[in-house]
Amino acid sequence: MVPEPVEPIPLSRDFAVEARNLTKTYDDHVVLRDFSVDMRPGEFVALLGRSGSGKSTFLRVLGALDAQVEGHIRVPQRRAIVFQEPRLMPWLPVLRNVTLGLPQTREVKERGLATLAEVGLDRHADVWPRTLSGGEAQRVALARAMVREPHLLLLDEPFGALDALTRIRMHALLQALYQRHRPAVLLVTHDVDEAILLADRILVLTKGRISLSVPVDLAPPRSRSDPRFSILRHRLLTELGVDAD
Repeated sequence: MVPEPVEPIPLSRDFAVEARNLTKTYDDHVVLRDFSVDMRPGEFVALLGRSGSGKSTFLRVLGALDAQVEGHIRVPQRRAIVFQEPRLMPWLPVLRNVTLGLPQTREVKERGLATLAEVGLDRHADVWPRTLSGGEAQRVALARAMVREPHLLLLDEPFGALDALTRIRMHALLQALYQRHRPAVLLVTHDVDEAILLADRILVLTKGRISLSVPVDLAPPRSRSDPRFSILRHRLLTELGVDAD
């Protein structure tokens, strides 16, 4: 079967992501196997799975970073990706990093400054990336994604390298950006608690297929002390093959 390219879709469609029967192999290793999933516009989905289960591979396919996949997939034209590493250009100041790849018009620069203000870094527009803390650098990476006004935001373990307190602050920032702009969001993470705190729905990827899809029916603000949080956490850990006791 000839691999099909990722196909952008009109904004009027019912799904922000439509993936059908995806199969992805590296040499003789099957990473995704007859994989199907849909995402609604504005839906926040977290994708869990063991290392090597295909989580980041699926995200890269959605982001058109890996088009060599069999099956059918449709995504919005406007997409943005945030990785675990900020991937900032050290020779460009913060604002130029945020607007990287966009026309350097007055409108774009103003939008970049407004987006930096949303992440609390408008006063850092002219500083060099090397002067930023890890959390600040990741906020710049989020701003670089959001300035593009994406209809699909792809997050590949974006807080995995941060300390616990900074992660808590980044969770609050991401929630605020999500509520304000309402893109569809796919968060790839190893952190079960992070998935429950942030997502509308959680998927578990096992051996290249979705083995569990569960809604998160917890009203904000979500708390680890909520008994329903513990029940869902136990269910997810069990699905991941982790002893939750």
